[in-house]
Amino acid sequence: MREIDIDKVGEVVREAAEVAIAPRFRQLAAHDIEEKTPGEVVTVADREAETMIAARLREMLPGVPVVGEEAVALDATLLDALRTEPMAWLVDPLDGTVNFANGDPHWAVMVALVREGETVASWIHRHTDDRLYVAERGSGAWCDGLRLTCATGRSALATLRGAVLPRFLTDEERARIVPALDRFERVSDGYTCAGYEYPAIIEGEQEFALFQRLLPWDHAPGTLLLTEAGGVARRPDGSPLTLDHTRRGLLLASSETVWETVRATLYGSACKE
Repeated sequence: MREIDIDKVGEVVREAAEVAIAPRFRQLAAHDIEEKTPGEVVTVADREAETMIAARLREMLPGVPVVGEEAVALDATLLDALRTEPMAWLVDPLDGTVNFANGDPHWAVMVALVREGETVASWIHRHTDDRLYVAERGSGAWCDGLRLTCATGRSALATLRGAVLPRFLTDEERARIVPALDRFERVSDGYTCAGYEYPAIIEGEQEFALFQRLLPWDHAPGTLLLTEAGGVARRPDGSPLTLDHTRRGLLLASSETVWETVRATLYGSACKE
């Protein structure tokens, strides 16, 4: 892998949050928010932040493509770079856009570096609580310079806390999964922001989360952070996550024991590809 300055990328995501996003928080006008697809919104802050980040990343690694969420919304073929190019950047300029647009402080800026289809480094910056999470494959996960290790105190089924967002479940999945949620201590809809959901598992706020929609910029940064901290991120059938956004289902857990317990509770023997 070409040498990258881990700290410099952190500065890039912090700057984007400070310059392009934070000044617009709770200051958006109606014309600053658009619906790009049914149920999906984009703001002027998303677009400006992505432009800033992409320009800086291209300077750091000339010739390496930048696959940004908003650029892909205009040209889906940009996703091909994740499988055809030796290296590519992934950018989610404003994770939790709906939260941001509604004045909810749970939003983040996320970047990942992908090499031959695998995430090798990631950055998650949360401006609201001023936290910067960084992970590098094989070197660990960190928050503001402190090494992260998953909290593993809870493992019994009735003590587990998690997040499942029912609106992304199919009717068949809802019929099987929702009734099983009562067996856990607590299951919420989560933060609707991966930049908060992944750290919540590492830091012991909850033990698991189930996602269905697997857009690569949403999950590449967090899965590396979680696994480098000792957690588990696999599809419910046990296969590893790939950056193929057409597949569904990703189960996160603080430990292998928790993952197996949650998977058996929600899916039993019914989980198939």
